[in-house]
Amino acid sequence: MMVVFFKTQPRADIDAAEYQKAAQRMYALASKMPGFVSFKRYSSEDGDAFAVVKFESEEALEAWRNHPEHVEIQRRGREEFYEYYWVQVCKSVREYEWRREAAGVRSAG
Repeated sequence: MMVVFFKTQPRADIDAAEYQKAAQRMYALASKMPGFVSFKRYSSEDGDAFAVVKFESEEALEAWRNHPEHVEIQRRGREEFYEYYWVQVCKSVREYEWRREAAGVRSAG
């Protein structure tokens, strides 16, 4: 599993409608790519946006990274949308979860 952390700060003069349109298009494309797992976005009070994107493999992530429309949006991001951005790409070493329900703990109702 590959996990990408993407933190951005929008420019003060950003065209919010155009950015939203581009972001929706990128999600539509990425979510149909083979190996795409998930995308979650969070915003902080100071205006920074933080996204966590997961792909099944390095190859799947590399295919997304080099997708022609994604490359074009990366260029537009630098020129039109972002004051700055930060990207970290990680390979998952371990992943697990625990749920109360699965552990046999149930609420009386």
